[in-house]
Amino acid sequence: MVGGEMLNWSDLHPADARPAAGGPAAVSLLAAALRAGDAVLVAGPHAAVLYADLVAVAESVDILVRSAPDAEELAETLGNAKTQVYCGSLDRFETSETYDLIVALDGLERTVGPDTESLPWSEALSKLTTRLAPNGRLLLGATNSFSVNRMIQPDITAALPRDEDWGRAVNDTAPAGLKALQAELQGQIVGVYPSLVEADVMAGDNLQLTAARAARVVAERNSGPTLLDPYRVVMDAAHAGLLVELAPAWYVAVGVEVSIESAAGELVEERLLAALRVDDQLALRREVVAYVEWLRTAPKTGAADNVIVAGTSYRLFEGDGGGTIEEHLARFARRALESGSRQPWPVGGDAQALTARLAAMVGLTVSDVPGTAEVLRPLGSAEQLATVARLADELAHSSARAILFQGTINGIRKSVPYRLGHAMLNPARVVRRRLKRALRRR
Repeated sequence: MVGGEMLNWSDLHPADARPAAGGPAAVSLLAAALRAGDAVLVAGPHAAVLYADLVAVAESVDILVRSAPDAEELAETLGNAKTQVYCGSLDRFETSETYDLIVALDGLERTVGPDTESLPWSEALSKLTTRLAPNGRLLLGATNSFSVNRMIQPDITAALPRDEDWGRAVNDTAPAGLKALQAELQGQIVGVYPSLVEADVMAGDNLQLTAARAARVVAERNSGPTLLDPYRVVMDAAHAGLLVELAPAWYVAVGVEVSIESAAGELVEERLLAALRVDDQLALRREVVAYVEWLRTAPKTGAADNVIVAGTSYRLFEGDGGGTIEEHLARFARRALESGSRQPWPVGGDAQALTARLAAMVGLTVSDVPGTAEVLRPLGSAEQLATVARLADELAHSSARAILFQGTINGIRKSVPYRLGHAMLNPARVVRRRLKRALRRR
């Protein structure tokens, strides 16, 4: 016990707080930074797998957590000669030890408890970095206060504080914005999606395939009503070069080189949507034809959101693929409608009509594909409003054309040539009708 410990609280098994930091990206980052023989300090709550990985490789592991139940559990679970567990707040943690690697992937917010009156984030960081050995390495997590999550859906739960949000005057949150964080630390910073708690993907800017993985995990965790389509928000951020700046969280790696996969190419879906946005039907037809030609010959096929194209070469992005050409075209049609993407054809159509148009480009006739009969609406509220606006605009133009057409007809009917022609033809019509009646009677 070092002081400031929380006796009736758990960060590893929270009842009304977020869980400890973890996820595949955290495991991958730790594996890149950890070396045999390291003396390691772990500050803040982390997932059990991270503690186990550290103990398996490092020479010694010191753990600092604020929760007394968590400290007891870790001492019992990891207890061995090279593990020491400290319980208390970071501002009370005093030691003469220096460390080759300091791990704080959960951030600095949960390294102090309610007994700490004041500990600015920069001071908390300084307390960690001063314990680094020469050429030591630091892995730090930080939450982004203005990320894609703010654009996807409003944080309506912010007005309902959880147990962990006790009132205190501790400025322990990370600096607001990527530039402010870069000013505090000279190290490599990567984006973390969808959060520090569920770190599934590490992302760098201008990496579309990494962006696609990030977009998928964000969409999976925002299945309810949203302001914007979660998948498209992340992909659009990537197109703008803001995938790191707008990430829900960041990893800062000091003294560690973080490798992020950058395979060449882009998703077929992105090319198709790009053609739709600018009403380029020629480009759309070209992309659809090339994609379908690959589908017809490929041993394993895939939907447009799971196929990478680089030049004229196509390959699966992830998984085993499978499915028919009609199913893949129908999936793209559904995703295009759900994203609220602009189309060269009248808006508000169903997926089956759009699938039929795409299939016709390659000489296929589509009659009925499961899941395409219903009228789909965009996932995000903003895209729904945009679609309604386009429908209203089309309706206004159609009404205006109808009024113009009706006015033209009325003008023709009132003209002298029309009246003369009508007067000349009307007797002939009367005679014709009478002859028809007479013939029917016979």
